[in-house]
Amino acid sequence: MTTATLTLSAKKASPDYPIQNLLADRWSPYAFSDEPVPEIDLASLFEAARWAASSYNEQPWIYFVATKKDFGEFERILSCLVPENRAWAKAAPVLALGIVSLRFSKTNKDNKAAPHDLGLASANLVMEATARELSVHQMIGILPDTARELYQIPAHFEAFTALAIGYPENADASPDELHERDLLPRQRKPISQFVFSGTWGQPSPLTQREFTPAMTCFPMATWTKFPIS
Repeated sequence: MTTATLTLSAKKASPDYPIQNLLADRWSPYAFSDEPVPEIDLASLFEAARWAASSYNEQPWIYFVATKKDFGEFERILSCLVPENRAWAKAAPVLALGIVSLRFSKTNKDNKAAPHDLGLASANLVMEATARELSVHQMIGILPDTARELYQIPAHFEAFTALAIGYPENADASPDELHERDLLPRQRKPISQFVFSGTWGQPSPLTQREFTPAMTCFPMATWTKFPIS
């Protein structure tokens, strides 16, 4: 078993309730292998994004994508990242920019759901990547004005995020200041902190119920709360 495999195993989520293994396996590495991503796999990631839900089926997302095979285009996307992200993202074999249309195409009215819908499309992309043993690290740390100039992005469209895509590598390959992050176990707030009922801050009774593995018939990731104490 390689160190990279060991790192992947250590990063698997430990959910309190049963979830799909695909969700438990997903994580965002800083260290990427230089192994190229097959074009068919890359196309499938964006096909998955294509089928995301969106408000009024607007599909307000646009992606620019580049692989190291086209080094000039790769460097162009890389230059749209803040320096802190360039330092590690340059190792990924694929980079992409996520752009949103901020107005509905039919009415020209503001589309407040656009960033949300870009997130849904990118979530589809990430899950498809995980199913193909690829990893995606999404970034908000980009230079939107640089992206607008380099890609001639029209008014009412905005570069919102960037994505590094590839196969995860041994955490030793990440920059020193990020090495520890790639090794730390993943942590999340319990659902009682964000699933409420009745009034703000009051956890839903759902978050206090007792469940057992026998209550689900689907193969799920290992989970910790059975029963809830």
